Amino acid sequence: MLRYDAVLFDLLTALLDSWTLWNNVAGSAAEGLRWRRAYLKISYETGAYRDYDELTAAAAEAVGLPAALGAELAARYGEIQPWPETQEVLQSLSACGLRLGVVTNCSEKLGRLAAARAGGPFDAIVTAERAGFYKPDVRPYGQALRELGVRPERCLFVAGSAYDLFGTAKLGLDTYWHDRIGLEPPAGAPQPQFHERSLAGLLKIVQCS
Repeated sequence: MLRYDAVLFDLLTALLDSWTLWNNVAGSAAEGLRWRRAYLKISYETGAYRDYDELTAAAAEAVGLPAALGAELAARYGEIQPWPETQEVLQSLSACGLRLGVVTNCSEKLGRLAAARAGGPFDAIVTAERAGFYKPDVRPYGQALRELGVRPERCLFVAGSAYDLFGTAKLGLDTYWHDRIGLEPPAGAPQPQFHERSLAGLLKIVQCS
C-alpha cells in the first residue's frame, strides 16, 4: 500500500531551477541570491495576494537592484528549466497512481507557464493569485487538498523553500524539503519530516519503487 495518496509540490524551486533565471536576470549569482532571499521574505510575509510583479520589483529595490528587473523576470519565465530528475520523478509518481499538484507563489499566468515547464501531469495547479493568498497562509495548500480530494495526512508536500514549513505544519502535511542549494531555514521554521538535496528519494518515501 502506498504511504500517501497524493504529492503536492512547491513549483518554482522544488520542481524547477528558477534560481538560474533569477541569477541571469540579476546579472550574477550573488545578486540573484540576494534578490531571491529578499523576495522570499517579502512574499511569505505578504498574506493576501498582491501583484506578483510588484513583489519581485519591491524585492529588487530592497537589495539595491532596479525595480524593472521584476518585469524582466516575468518576461523571461519561459526560460525556466526543470531539475534534471523532475520529469522522471513526476512520471513515476503518476504511474504509481498518486495524484499530483502544485501550490505556487506567483500569478495565474506565470504559474501555468511554469507548471508546463515542469512537465506535469498535474491534477491541481493552485497559484497565490487564484487562492487569493501567498504561502505560507494555509489557504493555498487547503485549496489544493480539496481539489485533489485528499486528506492532509494522506498527502506529502515537497517544499523548495523552508518558508513552506510554517504553512504545512499548521495543516499537518508531512513535508519533504528539497533543499537544492543548501539554504539556511528562517528562524523558527518547523522541522521537515524529510530533508534532501534532490528529488531522488521521493519514490522510496511514498513507497513507489
